[in-house]
Amino acid sequence: MPLKYALVHEWLTPKATGGSELVVREILNHVDADLYALIDFESTNPQSYLYKRSIGTSFLQSFPQARNGIQKYLPLLPLAIEQLDLREYEIILSSSHAVAKGVLTTPDQLHICYSHSPMRYAWDLTFDYLNASKLGSGIPGIATRYILHRLRQWDVVSANRVDHFIANSHHTARRIWRCYRREAKVIYPPVNVENFPFSEQKEDFYLIVSRLVSYKQVSLIVSAFNQLQKPLVVIGTGPDMAKIRKIARSNIQLLGWQPDDVLKKYMTAAKAFVYTACEDFGIALVEAQACGTPVIAYGAGGATETVRDIRDSPTNTGTGILFNAQTEAALIEAVETFEYYQKKFDSEYMRSHAAQFAPQVFAKRYLEFLTACQEKSSLPKLKV
Repeated sequence: MPLKYALVHEWLTPKATGGSELVVREILNHVDADLYALIDFESTNPQSYLYKRSIGTSFLQSFPQARNGIQKYLPLLPLAIEQLDLREYEIILSSSHAVAKGVLTTPDQLHICYSHSPMRYAWDLTFDYLNASKLGSGIPGIATRYILHRLRQWDVVSANRVDHFIANSHHTARRIWRCYRREAKVIYPPVNVENFPFSEQKEDFYLIVSRLVSYKQVSLIVSAFNQLQKPLVVIGTGPDMAKIRKIARSNIQLLGWQPDDVLKKYMTAAKAFVYTACEDFGIALVEAQACGTPVIAYGAGGATETVRDIRDSPTNTGTGILFNAQTEAALIEAVETFEYYQKKFDSEYMRSHAAQFAPQVFAKRYLEFLTACQEKSSLPKLKV
């Protein structure tokens, strides 16, 4: 009898199309697994590769406004994930950035978790979450803090249900160790490098593509470019749009959400791609390099693993400039430094550098790790 695989992810909706969803898609390209999620609105989406696929869900599927995101039901997420009955499967694969790793398993099952991040709400972004929430102060604030405290406890306990962790970067692996005291194998996520057009010809504007949420620090970029008086194009939407629109001067273009073809056009033509968030990996940084576009990024998190600072690299093997503080002054200095080194960047090298994150590289390393984990267990050899 062939082994049965289950793949568990947090949520599948048209609004969730980031790096973690790319990992889910790539795993399904190579592993014949039944798919589960807390909510699913992709199997009814004709534009989705999951259209008409059978996907197991939790009781949150029928909750009001679930389609628009279930973060509002944060206290219920651990309970919901524990209601998925996966007893019929020998191997559990999870793709987790919140609670997917917390599914209940038996001693006879092998659970391998690809972790995009320990639960951000409960750990690194706790105070951002509180400051941005209407429930972050007063009596409601005390209740919210208690809920987050209990989430941290559950998050640590549920990590013990995982047999093997995979991290999407060394940065994430360090966070997994800090939160759970568990080692993690680093396998970078797949980036569809070939889908991004390459060009050596660049136009006179800088670009940021991002969700407009507080921790992405897009308002900092806009304020810095107001001072620089250099052209900046902002693609993306989110809660911070009104704030950013209010401070943006005439040199800033706010394009909001754009379809992929428009996004790729701007990313290919930009003088440089600017990013100030601390990301666990940062797929957009690799996508820009695939276009032959240099990156100006905050030098923390995954950026230090995907961007080669030209000041620290041999001639023509740099792919960007890294700056060491999330401040306007540091970003302004980084932009000025970039313009000093601008003619030394080699667009073809950036493309080849980005190729190491291609989907086929991810697939090879992921499947090799699954096979190695299975050989250590009492289960038959992996068949995919």
